[in-house]
Amino acid sequence: MRKSSIGIIILSIILVGMAIPAGFSTSDSQVVITYGETTYNNANYKNIVDEFFAQQANVDMSKISSKIITANDVNKISSSISGVTYNSGQIFSSALVDLNDNDNLEVSVDKSKITRITGDMYISALKSSGITAGHVYVTSPTTATGESALAGIMNSYEEATNVEIPETVKEAANKEIYTQSEIVENSNVSAEEISELVDDVKETVKEENITDHQTIVNVINNYTIVNNINITNSDIENLATAIEQVQNVQGDVNNYSSEVSSIFNNTTDTNSAKGLFDGLFG
Repeated sequence: MRKSSIGIIILSIILVGMAIPAGFSTSDSQVVITYGETTYNNANYKNIVDEFFAQQANVDMSKISSKIITANDVNKISSSISGVTYNSGQIFSSALVDLNDNDNLEVSVDKSKITRITGDMYISALKSSGITAGHVYVTSPTTATGESALAGIMNSYEEATNVEIPETVKEAANKEIYTQSEIVENSNVSAEEISELVDDVKETVKEENITDHQTIVNVINNYTIVNNINITNSDIENLATAIEQVQNVQGDVNNYSSEVSSIFNNTTDTNSAKGLFDGLFG
C-alpha cells in the first residue's frame, strides 16, 4: 500500500462568465479561463495550456475572459482539508469553463497531466454544491494530482456572481474529492470504481435523507459487497464522514442557490438570465 502524499499541484478551475447587472452581453461572456498563477507568469506554461484549451474547447482564445488563481485563494480551502499549504510557485493547474451549452455538466480532464482526479470525481463534487451544468476543461503544464482544483471553481463562481459560497459547502465538496483521492492512493481500487461507489452512496443517502454516520457506513459497506470493492474500514469511515458532511450542508446549498437566483431574477433580461441559472443549478 502506497503512502499517501499530495504532490505539488494546484489549480484553478472556473465556473462562469455571466454579466449580472445588465444581463448577458454575448456568448463569449459565458466562456472563462482560470490560470494558476505559476502558469500565468510563465509564457511557455501558459502557451501549453492555451493550446490545450483551444483544441479541446474549439474556442477563440483572444475573446475569452480570464482570471488568476493564487496560492492564497487555494489555501483558504485546501489547508483545512489536507493540512497542506502552497506557495506562489506551485499553482499550475488551469481550467476553462464553457456555459454556452448548459444542459448537462461535463468535465474533460487532460489525463496526461492530471494524474489522480478524474472528470467523474469533479462532477460528483460539483453536484454536491448544486452545480449541474457547464463544460469544464482541466489541464496543467506539468503533472499534477488535482485534489485542489475545486478551489478555483468556488473562487471563480463567487467572482462572477458577487455571492459568497458558504464555507460549509466549500469544505464539504473539497473534503469529498480529497477523500476519494486518498482512497485511490491508498488502495488497489480504481478511480472509476470509487467514483461510482460515491455516486451510489450519495444517491441512497439523499433519497432516504440519511444523516446518521453509522447508517452511512452501513450503506457504503453494502455497496462495497455488492460491487466487490475492497477498501479498508478506515477508508469506509473517512468516506462516510465526507458524505455525511455533504448531506448535512444541503440546506446551505439551497440557501446559496436561492440567493444567486434572486440576483438573476433582478437582471434586465430576466428570462434568459433565469434560464441559464436554472441550467447551472439543480
